[in-house]
Amino acid sequence: MRILLSNDDGVHSPGLLALYDGLKDLGVLEVVAPDRDHSGASNALTLNRPLTVEQHPNGFRSVDGTPTDCVHLAVNGLFELPFDRVISGINTHANLGDDVIYSGTVAAAMEGRHLGLPAIAVSLVNNGHYHYETAARVVKLLLQQEQPLVLGPRSILNVNVPDVPWNELKGFRVTRLGHRGKAEGAVPVTCPRGKARYWIGAAGVGGDAGEGTDFEAVLEGYVSITPVHVDMTRHEALGTLEEWLEGVR
Repeated sequence: MRILLSNDDGVHSPGLLALYDGLKDLGVLEVVAPDRDHSGASNALTLNRPLTVEQHPNGFRSVDGTPTDCVHLAVNGLFELPFDRVISGINTHANLGDDVIYSGTVAAAMEGRHLGLPAIAVSLVNNGHYHYETAARVVKLLLQQEQPLVLGPRSILNVNVPDVPWNELKGFRVTRLGHRGKAEGAVPVTCPRGKARYWIGAAGVGGDAGEGTDFEAVLEGYVSITPVHVDMTRHEALGTLEEWLEGVR
């Protein structure tokens, strides 16, 4: 098995290193990740300049671009042999509910799937203990399943793992994405030169964190596994929209 690893926290992040260590006996691993933290980059591609790729002493490669850039380059030019799948992570913090819209971790997995490869995004629901090895073990277990998983086109698995030792996990749950409440307000600061600056406010808590959601699963100590796809069409609204447009026509 040839596996491409990427992330959005950067090529030196502890989560990426733990993922590599946890999966290295499954086959050939190649790592292509951003040269710095690109959390919140979503699916951005760098189209206004060429990208630089550097290889590090441990064999990992870094790109001065986004997570999507990394996967795109890795699959479409950096390596002669094809990959069997893409794993993105282990993200330093959770990617629950609406986080998937902003997440560079999820975007890297989505780019892999867009390029025809099965993909998993994995995140640690961090509580300060940093049990990355638990999340790595979860991914390894998923990859070792004998029965191939068929999700359908443009679909990935979004996996969130509680930050606990392996023996404290309650199990696995198939979940739906919940929804966060309104984010906190922007935080104003003043730079040393007296100019106003702003930090983006913290993400909101779970506005829809009830039964069956990824929020509920991890709160109760379970690994949350959510099938996610990129079709953002509100299909049930098509008829309503057609009726509404009758007056325009």
